[in-house]
Amino acid sequence: MMDNTVLVLGVVALLLAFLAIRMPVAFALALSGGIGLLLLRDFDFVTNMMGSRPFDETSRFTLTIIPMFILMGMLAVKARIAEQVYAVAAHVFRRLPGGLGVATVMACAGFAAVSGSSIGTAATMSKLSVGEMRKHGYPTSLATATVAVAGTLGVLIPPSVILVLYAIMTGESVAKVLAAGIIPGIISTLAYAAYIMWALPLANRKRATKLGDALDQASAAASGAAEAPAPRQRLRDLPMRGVVRVAILFFIVLGGMYSGIFTPTESAAVGALAAMVMLVAEMYKEGWRATLSAIVEGLKETAGTTSMVFAIIVGSSLLSVFFVAAKVPQMLTNAVVDLGMNPHLTMGLLLLTLLPLGMALESISILVITVPLLYPVAEALGFDGIWLAILIVKLIEIGMVTPPVGINCFVVAGTSGVRVSEIFKGVFPFVVVDLAVTALLFAFPGITLWLPSLVTF
Repeated sequence: MMDNTVLVLGVVALLLAFLAIRMPVAFALALSGGIGLLLLRDFDFVTNMMGSRPFDETSRFTLTIIPMFILMGMLAVKARIAEQVYAVAAHVFRRLPGGLGVATVMACAGFAAVSGSSIGTAATMSKLSVGEMRKHGYPTSLATATVAVAGTLGVLIPPSVILVLYAIMTGESVAKVLAAGIIPGIISTLAYAAYIMWALPLANRKRATKLGDALDQASAAASGAAEAPAPRQRLRDLPMRGVVRVAILFFIVLGGMYSGIFTPTESAAVGALAAMVMLVAEMYKEGWRATLSAIVEGLKETAGTTSMVFAIIVGSSLLSVFFVAAKVPQMLTNAVVDLGMNPHLTMGLLLLTLLPLGMALESISILVITVPLLYPVAEALGFDGIWLAILIVKLIEIGMVTPPVGINCFVVAGTSGVRVSEIFKGVFPFVVVDLAVTALLFAFPGITLWLPSLVTF
């Protein structure tokens, strides 16, 4: 029998090799796990697992919350909620330095609160805001990086598919895990906005100095940004219905859940139904054909995204069976405890391993691979599983904008026509901001755990 340590390292290397040749993630996870089980056990065990695990992993009723949240987000996109929220935010923050950038961050946060999707938020907001920011004097790298980074709020601010998946994988309360994302999401939003308010005037001063344009420099210094004055608009002329709809969906999902009126799954379903009603209300003037077409497109996109998520869940389940059979969680826990290091230092070093993973894998893959390993270690060291969820998601956020994968950057590049290298250049300072916020959440767990402590179920 092959030594377990050597076997585990070999399977991990095989997984990385499959990913390097661009094999679909779900197949790479399943194949590497199946080969590991074949070497560890026998052919009959592997075939039994391959026959039973797909059904066992996907037949849990709690998983129905995932397609419901995805559907709510897709229908919200079709209902043009993001466009309406952005128009209002641009008006409200127009007098701030970097007002359009701040508006973009706030609109991303608002839309993330109903979409639960980082990719969807980044794709939608890049179409709306990148061109406007560039037109008003924003450096291309800053404009595109703002959308790419603010789009990651979709995996942190509830409802978040990744947070729900974490709760299901670990057995933590879905309601508590979602509540834990609210305050860190607000802190992240404010941190991004503060950086933009500092960075844009600085970029404009540097540009003015470089060009030797004293007039532009004086103008930028006086205004705090190179943004043209927005046309005067009355608040009542703005599409406030978008903000109202975000508030309604947020209240239905979280208010219904935490009041006990709905279970988490029921709140997701009612939220999806409310989003469909909003879509019909927005598009009925365009005719029933256009409305029906928008609903069908939303359903198709939901089916595609849900299929991808569930395929990864099935593939990762086989790899998780291998890890459990090879006693990897116990080995890792014992090795960490035997080091005798400070628990916080140990946990911090383990969490930092997510950063290089984020540079090569997409978010759900990182979650399903690492949570079965990190969660038992965190429990053994006495850390809270809900606190761990937010730290993992924050580090996954960073991975979503770092090269070479940086999926949000590629999404923004595809929708804005900007080179991805230009976006990566603008992302680096935001990554520093994100790391600072993550360090704050790590050092002060009470920031994350206060709201979940108020949830009684």
